Amino acid sequence: FSLNASYYVQCITFYFFFTFVGLNLNLSDCPPLGLESLKVSDDQLESSSYLSVGLGPHRGRLNIQSGLEDDDEYDGAWCAGVEDQEQWLQLNALRPTLFTGVILQGRNSIWSLNWVRTYKVQFSNDSSVWQPCMNGSEEAVFIGNEDLETPVLALFPEPSVAQYIRINPQTWFSNGTICLRAEVLGCPVPHFSETESGSSDDLDFRHHNYNEMRKLMKSVNDKCPNITRIYTIGRSYTGLKLYVMEISDNPGKHELGEPEFRYVAGMHGNEVLGRELLLNLMQYICREYNRGNQRVIQLVKDTRIHLLPSMNPDGYETAYEKGSELSGWALGRYSFEGIDMNHNFPDLNNIMWDAQELAINKRRVSNHYIPMPEYYTSTEVAPETRAVISWMQDIPFVLSANLHGGELVVTYPFDCTRDWIPRQDTPTADNDFFRWLATVYASTNLVMANPERRICHSEDFLQHNNIINGADWHTVPGSMNDFSYLHTNCFEITVELSCDKFPHASELPIEWENNKESLLLYMEQVHRGLKGVIRDKDTRAGIANAVIKVDGLGHDIRSAVDGDYWRLLNPGEYKITVWAEGYFPRIRHCSVGSEPHATICDFTLTKTSQDRLKQILASGGKIPRDNQVRIRAMRMRKLRASTKILNRRREQQRLNKIKRK
Repeated sequence: FSLNASYYVQCITFYFFFTFVGLNLNLSDCPPLGLESLKVSDDQLESSSYLSVGLGPHRGRLNIQSGLEDDDEYDGAWCAGVEDQEQWLQLNALRPTLFTGVILQGRNSIWSLNWVRTYKVQFSNDSSVWQPCMNGSEEAVFIGNEDLETPVLALFPEPSVAQYIRINPQTWFSNGTICLRAEVLGCPVPHFSETESGSSDDLDFRHHNYNEMRKLMKSVNDKCPNITRIYTIGRSYTGLKLYVMEISDNPGKHELGEPEFRYVAGMHGNEVLGRELLLNLMQYICREYNRGNQRVIQLVKDTRIHLLPSMNPDGYETAYEKGSELSGWALGRYSFEGIDMNHNFPDLNNIMWDAQELAINKRRVSNHYIPMPEYYTSTEVAPETRAVISWMQDIPFVLSANLHGGELVVTYPFDCTRDWIPRQDTPTADNDFFRWLATVYASTNLVMANPERRICHSEDFLQHNNIINGADWHTVPGSMNDFSYLHTNCFEITVELSCDKFPHASELPIEWENNKESLLLYMEQVHRGLKGVIRDKDTRAGIANAVIKVDGLGHDIRSAVDGDYWRLLNPGEYKITVWAEGYFPRIRHCSVGSEPHATICDFTLTKTSQDRLKQILASGGKIPRDNQVRIRAMRMRKLRASTKILNRRREQQRLNKIKRK
């Protein structure tokens, strides 16, 4: 045998292995090889020709998004440079692979209409000799697209084992040209000396629909009843419950001084990786707690954790029905009524900025706890958004992250620009700490931290170390992050977890490994800065709603119902002023260290004299004698002062009359 012939026999042998040696493989079971997820590198893609550099073979990836302009280096498909039936897009799988199907999509563009209507497929082991995909005795012709965005799956009637595959367009939209985005389905031929990379954690790595998610959460609660609690914060438009998993050493109770943390996933229903990561996270914490993992035990002991895996369950179910590769870029993104929840929160940014513009003294304009505007109640607000707002108001959250997908970057507030500029760096008063939070996640994420990684679509976030101010990416008025910062005490960032919004189930183990340390380390940041309790000097009771002001930072926070507070800060020396209605303000200088342990900085406030007297009288008590004497003296001083003023006025009036005469 020649080398090529021997290789061909080997491939045939592997095909029979797949077919007859008990794997019972369905064609749809073979996963995507990774054009969309970037598992396939640019070097593995070639083409017969291309229209421009930005329309080269490396852009022929399912769901890839173009930049704002056509014909730049980040265009939205592979487009052939010649319009004939000899053009092709080629993939080198790097090893013998059982190819089972192709998913095709048109060119992503708002300016042009280009898609392939029919195509053929060929296979090769050496990229020189090619064999067509057959349908019986005839060469198979597959149906492609009739629009730009809908993915169309074609399963091969006769799967083939080979190393190379070509997609060969035959017809295309008459008013366009040959352009396509693709994903290839295939099962790598097993090399028994190799083991597939994945995760060492024995977790439930698969996609969970609504019912399966409920069962998984229940199983975690059953295994760890002492540290977990499942509760709901509302329902979706179709009536699906918004489930939250609470993890704490005292679930169901806010403990004085213990910070509250939340992760929210699935705001866009088709961005599913966050949902699965939170389900993995709750399994992992439960298991490691039971195993005695000291890091996890400490986290559970010191933090009250809330995990909302699916904020938009209606959207998820829509995307789930289509599946990971066929839901496209937008199916399931919005709520059932078509609302984008990422723009559905009250826009408090512009309310604050407008008030600052009109104010003579800008320091008098509130920079926190900005109330929701009256008009918001009459606007179209999703029930899921209303439920999350109530949740945020009920629990004194300190830190949060909103998990999205479709990019690899971490964004921090503000998300909305001033004056409706499309994109502009718009920092908060806590910009340095927000940058720290974003860096914590991005620098420990195994994909983001890889300096050799390929960009997802058209934005090169590597030059920003994979973090960016949200408004400097694109303006998002009414975002949850900005609302959280301006309406509550909670600092929140957005994590874009992967280029692929709906990764195949086979990719979930490695995605867990990519994000595990980031998820844990980010939660631990809730213990940075200052914390303490603000109490009444006389009664020692906690003072709710006290304002905590950091000198030099234009963003205040407030104490919770029991008087406890948490102020996230970078290491340094700070002058803190605390005041509450009816109390004299108090100033302290507090130091924040570099260790992830908050510095305790308690305050005791003294009631003003007037409020102390009101409190005594309201309780039916008598004013102490010494206080009565002070009150009489104070009244006499006021009477003398007012008499002097009155006499001066009368004397001035008398002099004015004399002058007129």
